[in-house]
Amino acid sequence: MNEITPGTIARADVRSGQYIGEIIEVNGPRAVFKVLAVLKHPEQGDLHHPYNPDVAMFHERRALGYTEKTNVLLRDLKPYEGEVPDYNTSLHEAVASQIAALDRLMRWSARGLELLKELRKDYK
Repeated sequence: MNEITPGTIARADVRSGQYIGEIIEVNGPRAVFKVLAVLKHPEQGDLHHPYNPDVAMFHERRALGYTEKTNVLLRDLKPYEGEVPDYNTSLHEAVASQIAALDRLMRWSARGLELLKELRKDYK
């Protein structure tokens, strides 16, 4: 891995989201990371019970804001090459991508449920 130093543009995994940002400072095993764009919107719900809607608390997770600073472990950082996209555009694209994935999962689930109900009739 290339060395992470202040001023480096990096990709960071933060909780269940992924961001592009600038390293502001490095403190031992962590770095202060300033968010510039969103690559993957954080996942909703209980991360310990994925895809279970019947949990005690179904978490809403917002994306980190533009220029928001957060501490990130160095192991969760990778240098980023290329143009940094506009924050608002990247945020909307990340949300749209997650909505499309959940829609596909809902359609898969509905189709599987439909087929299992038909199979159940054959199994009697």
